[in-house]
Amino acid sequence: MAESTLWWLLAGGIVAAELLTGTFYLLMLALGVAAAAIAAHLGMSTTLQIVTAAVVGGGSVIGWHAVRRKRPGDPSARADRSVNLDVGETILIDHWNPDGTSSVKYRGATWTAIHRSGVQPATGMHRVAELVGNRLLVDPV
Repeated sequence: MAESTLWWLLAGGIVAAELLTGTFYLLMLALGVAAAAIAAHLGMSTTLQIVTAAVVGGGSVIGWHAVRRKRPGDPSARADRSVNLDVGETILIDHWNPDGTSSVKYRGATWTAIHRSGVQPATGMHRVAELVGNRLLVDPV
């Protein structure tokens, strides 16, 4: 059996493992193994094929890791509108208590609203930024 065939079979096995586990990094390693298969088709030595697989696969993993680290993470479920339909709604705050809370009527019930630390509490319309337990964290509109 030709060396390129072994590399292609290994690449297929890694892709199958990725499909079973959902680890995207395995696709990057499969890319390196596919590069080694191409190197085998070009007649390179076994050592160069292994080096090609390591450089391309390892470089792809490192590159993908760097891209993912720079990308902002998903918002927490507490601040995600698709999870909490209250996020983004507006409420009227008439007064703030000395402890930094306010009691507001919202959706037919009395809720406790809190403001972000470092923000001077003010009366008026506020937007719900996230739910913290059973409290509404609000930002001025």
